Amino acid sequence: MFNKIRADIQCVFERDPAAQSVPEILVAYPGLHAIVFHRVSHALWRSGLKWLGRVLSHLARFLTGIEIHPGAEIGERLFIDHGMGVVIGETAVIGNDCTLYHGVTLGGTTWHKGKRHPTLGDGVVIGAGAKILGPIVVGNGARVGSNSVVLKDIPANATVVGIPGHIVSPNKRKVSPHREAMANKIGFDAYGATKDMPDPVADAINHMLDHLHLMDRQLECITQVLKEHGIECEKMAIPKLADLEIETGGGKGPND
Repeated sequence: MFNKIRADIQCVFERDPAAQSVPEILVAYPGLHAIVFHRVSHALWRSGLKWLGRVLSHLARFLTGIEIHPGAEIGERLFIDHGMGVVIGETAVIGNDCTLYHGVTLGGTTWHKGKRHPTLGDGVVIGAGAKILGPIVVGNGARVGSNSVVLKDIPANATVVGIPGHIVSPNKRKVSPHREAMANKIGFDAYGATKDMPDPVADAINHMLDHLHLMDRQLECITQVLKEHGIECEKMAIPKLADLEIETGGGKGPND
């Protein structure tokens, strides 16, 4: 157990650039305190002293703001950053090298006994306020975004965001040529706006670009028909969005 605690201290240095020294970590990191308390309460729980283990975990909750049931199984080098509000249920299983931020819940969705809490693989990162509910499996290296609610299994190395949680692959998203051309024409960075956004936002922006593209083509057809009938239309360059902001004082109204 002492080797596990030593590894828990070392992982704080690896994942928190604010950590300065071992004495600071021992005194001022409630996440580490909660894990140390859990190592002891879990040993008591497994040895049959469940009442004593439960009381010790309750004391740890009072001192750290982190609630870990003594029956939960936690691997090595778990890092709980900040920690306040973290809840880990009785049948939860956490692999090695995982990271949990404040407000994370590994909870159940049923009152029946048996496996009812999540299982996290190795290297999983759960963002602040995320809720992982039910006897689901989160694969090795998966990431869960802040405030997400996850109710289904997550494959290894996937990134999940939203309510309910859904998998996003921002680095693999492609922008069609006409969307890219339209974005460049109106002075809009399609890649910068969509590559790191959740799917609903990206889809909405892409549909807007499709709509603008069709409108642009229709205007070109109308202009061509007018030209064939001897009516010349004045050609106007579409200004960039940055130019419009300069001309209108950054887009602010007179009362701003």
